[in-house]
Amino acid sequence: MTEQQKMASGLLYDATDPALEAQRSRCKELCHQANQIPPLQQQARNALLRTILGRTGTHFTIEPSFWCDYGYHITLGEHFYANHNLVILDCAPVTFGDNVFIAPNCGFYTAGHPMDPATRNAGLEWAKPITVGDNVWIGGGVTVLPGVTIGSNSVIGAGSVVVHDIPEGVVAVGNPCRPIKPVER
Repeated sequence: MTEQQKMASGLLYDATDPALEAQRSRCKELCHQANQIPPLQQQARNALLRTILGRTGTHFTIEPSFWCDYGYHITLGEHFYANHNLVILDCAPVTFGDNVFIAPNCGFYTAGHPMDPATRNAGLEWAKPITVGDNVWIGGGVTVLPGVTIGSNSVIGAGSVVVHDIPEGVVAVGNPCRPIKPVER
């Protein structure tokens, strides 16, 4: 089994594998290029982002700067919007539904590291998918950790650290992030 296959299976894999390093380097080069495209050239930027990302809706906006590890694990629904400084460590799938709005300085991190120092120092890590439902608003400075699902129609308050699943239709805040009330309709 290759290191990429282990990564895709959620097993411990060697992140220093030359094939994975080459994929990350290529992706970072493309992200750098996309981040350099002038703001009034959004169509050109989106065309380049489509070559990086796994799948996108017809209408999406990702403001610069944007960084990801592989890109091909990322799926964007229709009318996706991400403000400045989005980071997605997509060692596993990261799926966003329709009408997702992400404020500045947010991170979605599928990669995790072993607690045992010897295993961690050997360059081994693991990855678990992140899923964000439809009609979700994520406030500024939010961090979403491996394996989390955020339910549709929910709001994640600014500065939250999402370590557990968040149900549908709630406002959730804090570190660790937890639901505090239903979304008012």
